[in-house]
Amino acid sequence: MKRLLVLRHAKSSWKNHDLRDHDRPLNKRGTRDAPRMGRLMREEGLAPEWAFGSTATRARVTLDLALEQSGASCEAHRVAELYLATPPDIVEVLRETPEAHSRVLLVGHNPGMEDLVQGLTGEEVTFPTAALAVIDCEIEKWTDLALTGVETLVRLWRPRELAEDPDLA
Repeated sequence: MKRLLVLRHAKSSWKNHDLRDHDRPLNKRGTRDAPRMGRLMREEGLAPEWAFGSTATRARVTLDLALEQSGASCEAHRVAELYLATPPDIVEVLRETPEAHSRVLLVGHNPGMEDLVQGLTGEEVTFPTAALAVIDCEIEKWTDLALTGVETLVRLWRPRELAEDPDLA
């Protein structure tokens, strides 16, 4: 079995209208929620063994902040194909995961993240910024991953549903 952690990038800023979409940074809420979701991964024993993320600034920073707090020792792999990717494109990237890794973190964008969860599990979910889904995949190898709707959505956390983080109060 493989376990996939799907994290949508944290809330980004729209203050600078001169920036390309790809270059938008996190806003204050985003810089609060990204490490918060990383701490949640650590507390739940979900530290990833491998991590992929979009090359967009908001996704890169989300991935770095979450990994730093998760207790993971893996490095972040930046993949240009994950920027605004569709579920089939995302699955192609995930199939490149080294087989030795059973727990993988993916950080990307909507609607791709929301559609990926539905495509893998058959469940429609609302996936706001910094939401984290845990999906158990009944596959032996990452190369077997497919959008069949039969995988199991174990848990979905949304930042606003979590108790206030005393470290950030």
